[in-house]
Amino acid sequence: MLATAAHPGMAATGLLGHLGDERPLLRLLRTTITSRFAQSVDDGALPTLYAAVADVPGGGYAGPGGFLQGRGAPKLVGRSRAAWDAALARRLWTASEELTRITFPLTATKATKR
Repeated sequence: MLATAAHPGMAATGLLGHLGDERPLLRLLRTTITSRFAQSVDDGALPTLYAAVADVPGGGYAGPGGFLQGRGAPKLVGRSRAAWDAALARRLWTASEELTRITFPLTATKATKR
């Protein structure tokens, strides 16, 4: 079993359009930024596919390879300090097993920092 993770970067999903009673100026600003800097929904899905099917090491983290990981072709990217927290990872794993009612063996493999 291999566990990997991914993030879509800045993808134009429309998710932020559901913020509720947003002021017109904020909506215009969000729309302008999204239209100029975000990648398409399909391109936002590519890091997840990459993490699932490419030759990615266990603990690998994929994201867009472009400026600030906001857009671009998928590649292995770095993680935050919190993402390396083994105790937090164990709590997430346990919560995931409890919520899905599926148990997977957790072996002591060490992720490689990139």
